[in-house]
Amino acid sequence: MAAVAGDEKIIRIGGATASFSDTALSVPQLLNDGRLDYLVFDYLAEGSMGIFGRMQAADPTLGYGTDFLTVHVGPHLHQIAAQGLKVVANAGGVNPAGLAAALEAMIREKDLSLKVAYVAGDDLRDRLDELRAADHRDMFIDASFPDDVVSANAYLGAFPIAAALAEGADIVITGRVVDSAVVLGPLVYEFGWGADDLDLLAAGTLAGHLLECGAQVTGGTFTDWRDVPDWANIGFPIGECHADGSVVMTKPDGTGGLVSVGTVAEQILYEVSDPADYIVADVRCDFSDVRLEQVAHDRVRVTGAKGRAPTDTYKACITFDGGWRTVAYQPIIGEDAGEKAARQAEALFARARALLRARNLPDFTLTQNVLIGGEASFGAHGRHAGSREIISKLVADHPDRQGAEIFAREQWAGISGMSVGTSVNLATNVLPMTGVFLFLLGKQTVTPTMTIDGKTREVRAAAGVPAAQSAPAPRAAPDAAPAPSEQSGTAVDLVQLAWARSGDKGHLFNVAVIARRPEYLPYLRAALTCDAISDWYRHLGPEGQPPRVDRFDVPGMHAVNFVIHDALTGGINASTRLDPAAKGMAQMLLRFPVPVPSALAAQLANSGSHQGSVQGE
Repeated sequence: MAAVAGDEKIIRIGGATASFSDTALSVPQLLNDGRLDYLVFDYLAEGSMGIFGRMQAADPTLGYGTDFLTVHVGPHLHQIAAQGLKVVANAGGVNPAGLAAALEAMIREKDLSLKVAYVAGDDLRDRLDELRAADHRDMFIDASFPDDVVSANAYLGAFPIAAALAEGADIVITGRVVDSAVVLGPLVYEFGWGADDLDLLAAGTLAGHLLECGAQVTGGTFTDWRDVPDWANIGFPIGECHADGSVVMTKPDGTGGLVSVGTVAEQILYEVSDPADYIVADVRCDFSDVRLEQVAHDRVRVTGAKGRAPTDTYKACITFDGGWRTVAYQPIIGEDAGEKAARQAEALFARARALLRARNLPDFTLTQNVLIGGEASFGAHGRHAGSREIISKLVADHPDRQGAEIFAREQWAGISGMSVGTSVNLATNVLPMTGVFLFLLGKQTVTPTMTIDGKTREVRAAAGVPAAQSAPAPRAAPDAAPAPSEQSGTAVDLVQLAWARSGDKGHLFNVAVIARRPEYLPYLRAALTCDAISDWYRHLGPEGQPPRVDRFDVPGMHAVNFVIHDALTGGINASTRLDPAAKGMAQMLLRFPVPVPSALAAQLANSGSHQGSVQGE
């Protein structure tokens, strides 16, 4: 069903989910477009692997994304079959064979003839003793191999997916693969790309990176959110993929959202760390010279990705049991609400510790009071106006569930015996904590497999080369910074000059800053030094110290990308911060003062350039 423009084959791929809990409206919307060749789903992240691992521990037949059957694909199988499109999803979690079997049973019940394949070989749980004996260390924080493992998986590549499609699969289910592989696999199959077509594999990876986060590329979470129409019916992305690796990003006609150079640029730089060295299983990508062209309304052409030889290792992820956590949310209303909340938290933690001692239980491993509503997340740059409404997020971690439950019960006492203005608790949860351990594993020790029609065969990845052999070449010196006389004019808010997007990656987070116009980039580069960014996020650093910051230039998109290290202790699963997913870290940067010539500052002021994109003028 591939579209053909002249003699050119075009593969149209719809990205339906950014997570296993994404909206139920995306699939009907994309199916109603009626012109797709593939529908792809990204269900997995480090946190969700822990969820699926715990699910399977409770019921060995589960461990996969059940919404795939009940929400996203199961209800639409007749329409999928009628349109002749194919489906690729990493919804298999830790049990892709189980999901494939359940899906095949559903297909039989509906009297359809869709063929299902599944990709496996990523599960490492039967090798834990071997891996622990090898003394693997966490690739970010140098921690030792954990105990009490919940899940263990290598991040496989795209070629097993392509092999399944070549065998006639209509639906391909995988476990843990690189997120972008759900798109790269179909492109490898459709265009006949080989393991040595490195630039094409990098381009296909980029297309996958744009599509696998759903509506984030069609205006979701966009800096200029007021410019994005109709969130309720936001269009999910469609990539029109060409054999030369280029892709035109668009969305279904008549839907909300926005596809612009800005929305696409933000998504390209989302969580990639060094854009010139984005490493996945099949290729080492360079996105630093990618070019974007607005070819029509809601249509952006993406070109310029380059590839190098893949490394000889897979990234691997262990999730493990990290004890128990209580989180309680207490509203405190009235004068000096923040001060009262701090005193109340201290008293409640002290009370609970006394109860632990009385029961001969160990102390909490962590206690923290996160004030919501007082701009504590902004550190020294917050607007501390003495808020009279605060929500106190109380966090208490304990090795045992009993200890966590002691605090969950005791914190209720605040409403009657402590701070005036304490209202009814909004929520209290006692949950198991999941830790994440990331490391590199030699490809020769992992055997990816593909199963279809009851037959399993190996689909090994290219052997790859040691990381040092395919490292990026030294970068050329960037354009010179503005002359001092040009920097000494007037400071304007960063948001007037740039778009910004942020996201977590383990214990660190990324912030991309993209110039709205190429001529703004020199001013951004001059102001946004690593030291300046580190100081801006000082309040997030370990033990109050400014965090380490790396900066990477992205000349193709007139951008810079920052990596802020050790600022999300515990990662998304265990960080106590208000924003463990780092979705708001770029928002904290929008008021960063950037010196520009006085004439440009006046021009921006006269045009009202994006002043309204930030609340609180």
